[in-house]
Amino acid sequence: MTISVGDKLPDATLLTLGENGPEGVSLSEKLAGRKVVIFALPGAYTGVCSTAHVPSFIRTKGDFDAKGVDEVICISVNDPFVMKAWGEATGATEAGLTFLGDAQSEFTKAVGMDFTAPPAGLIARSKRYALYAEDGVVKVLQAEENPGVCDVSGGEAIRDAI
Repeated sequence: MTISVGDKLPDATLLTLGENGPEGVSLSEKLAGRKVVIFALPGAYTGVCSTAHVPSFIRTKGDFDAKGVDEVICISVNDPFVMKAWGEATGATEAGLTFLGDAQSEFTKAVGMDFTAPPAGLIARSKRYALYAEDGVVKVLQAEENPGVCDVSGGEAIRDAI
């Protein structure tokens, strides 16, 4: 089942790279009592993800802050080492975005947003989408029909929908 507006996001342990290595991050704890934008994408360092999706949230980070959003989180089915390096390489970390790895696709599968494209080497990856949640409840959800485009899930589109 695919997540819908009004649904509570499931808990999952996502990964970040801390000073002593990989650390688990409880998504339900991170969302509790907060306004959060989550955008998810097929993979770090991939074309549209690097040239359109992440840059759109870097551009709009200040707009989300002005709307009272507590955190903007990027989730990808990648390990925390890759997510840290990618966040730094794109300037997203410096811009204040949080990058979390869903290494086992646990969260991605739980929200019904997984897909596989073997010819591209993408196995159990995330569809491209963005959502806005308050206290873990989805208020806005915008998913792309095709993972190769970034129209309704970009920073400007989700900002305007909030």
